[in-house]
Amino acid sequence: MMELPTRVDVREVGPRDGLQIEAPIGTDEKIRLIRALVATGVQRIEATAFVSPRAVPAMADAERIAEYVQSVPGVEWSGLVASPHGAERAIATGLRTIEYVVSASDGHSQANARRSTQEAVDAVAQVASIVHDAGGRLEVIIAVSWDCPFDGPTDPQRTASIAARALELGADRLCFGDTIGTTTPVRVWRLLDAVRTAIGGAPGADTVPLGAHFHNTRGTGIASAFAALQAGVTQLDASVGGLGGCPFAPGASGNIATEELVYLLDDAGITTGVDLDKVLQACVVATELVGHPLESDLFRAGGRNRPRGVPA
Repeated sequence: MMELPTRVDVREVGPRDGLQIEAPIGTDEKIRLIRALVATGVQRIEATAFVSPRAVPAMADAERIAEYVQSVPGVEWSGLVASPHGAERAIATGLRTIEYVVSASDGHSQANARRSTQEAVDAVAQVASIVHDAGGRLEVIIAVSWDCPFDGPTDPQRTASIAARALELGADRLCFGDTIGTTTPVRVWRLLDAVRTAIGGAPGADTVPLGAHFHNTRGTGIASAFAALQAGVTQLDASVGGLGGCPFAPGASGNIATEELVYLLDDAGITTGVDLDKVLQACVVATELVGHPLESDLFRAGGRNRPRGVPA
């Protein structure tokens, strides 16, 4: 294990992952949430997904959201895609940070993108070409990196080999997704060790940013995130209030909550640049928009010094 980093780059995924399994809400309401998230000081926000509106109705306004967010400075905005066509749509809006999802298991890949894992990996080259030709940056997110709801546990070597191949085909960043919220700290360390071994010989591997995306379905998400930091990861995804889940993975539920992650990191003396009180205020907005209680324990309890949603 490595020493803890002094700074962690938190990516807020509430507008995409957080809302994708919710009943669709209006674009203006999404923008209201996005504004509240920008106010937290978070530097990276996943704005939307360029996927089939039939499959994910909540993301049907992807182009409109992408157009809006690019008028907001000071944030690296990204869009998620599951195919070369999605990448073309995203690039056409002006977005230049693109996340392409590859499932580490065939079962989830077929459910999520109607293609095998190998077919999805092979498409990295085409997606990278689309993104790089526009001057953009490509992040490959490996879904079900630890476990699949259809195929069971994912062999760490399989995930690691996909990561290595993605780099060969043009990925600029890598992120590992605990899509159904099953992993634990020891398994996080094992996978990241396997990944570093697999990519060790790749050109520029030492400088490739590694990220992680955890769900708190079984209560181990925050512990797993901290384990990832101990293993050298410095980029973590989180969602306001713990919203989110994968519509193509039975049993998957919310992401780790942004406010809980920031609370943990602040207490460890790790800089995020994210204002916890502002995140709690964003939780209030999120609750109003989705119309049900959020999963976050910290939001229910409030920060150490004040109740939930109350400005400093």
